[in-house]
Amino acid sequence: MTLKEKQDQIIDDFSMYEEWLDKYEYLIELGKALEGFPEEKKTGDRLIKGCQSRVWLDTELCDGKLFFTADSDAIITKGIISLLISVYSGRTPAEILADDFSFLDTLGLKENLSPTRANGLLSMIETIRQKAAENE
Repeated sequence: MTLKEKQDQIIDDFSMYEEWLDKYEYLIELGKALEGFPEEKKTGDRLIKGCQSRVWLDTELCDGKLFFTADSDAIITKGIISLLISVYSGRTPAEILADDFSFLDTLGLKENLSPTRANGLLSMIETIRQKAAENE
């Protein structure tokens, strides 16, 4: 599935819900479905700076593609990072860097998150882009 196809799929998934309360529930479900993140990887160097909650992101480069795993101590934040890694994990650094992350605007995430969560989202995006730049 291409990056654009994956983003369109997520937009479709979110469009099933009309109310933001339901969309938050969906994010919570995404967070609950996130695969386990080993405690020994919850280190300061994997902590995303700028998030009110603690969010850890681990990156691995394999066959020219970046693979992300993540965790958070806050359930909605965990859903947000889960959403991001579902889109960007398994992509090349060039694909990630070429993307403008505008599908998030289509979802309306930034407008419907609290200011601290919206800032956290921006920090997550910036960290994913930074990891891509480091591995290009």
